[in-house]
Amino acid sequence: MLLQFQAIGSRTLDSKPVTYHVGDDDGWDLSIDMQSWARGKKFHAGDFLVFEYDDQRFDVVLVNEEGFDSCSVNDGAKVLDSGNDKVQLVFGANYFIDSVSNICSGGMKMAINATARPP
Repeated sequence: MLLQFQAIGSRTLDSKPVTYHVGDDDGWDLSIDMQSWARGKKFHAGDFLVFEYDDQRFDVVLVNEEGFDSCSVNDGAKVLDSGNDKVQLVFGANYFIDSVSNICSGGMKMAINATARPP
């Protein structure tokens, strides 16, 4: 009976959200390719992304696919500009850009597909 309880308990621990610091030590910055940073990571709905950046130069905008593709802020987009923003991923596509078109097209954009958390 005890072994069964421990197995169930460990599954519960594995289902906790993970917090990722976007860009690792470099943060949300033009010095790295954001899509490359995200590649290979397994993002799940409920996980958190922490965006740290120079709030005098950059921002983070949660956009739809069209805004992502065109590097433009769409209607209903959420603009974050504190320099230290925490965003919880929703299930499915999550799109992030910098609101300045040439900064976005220079690499400060990222698309993440958040899957369901494993049981």
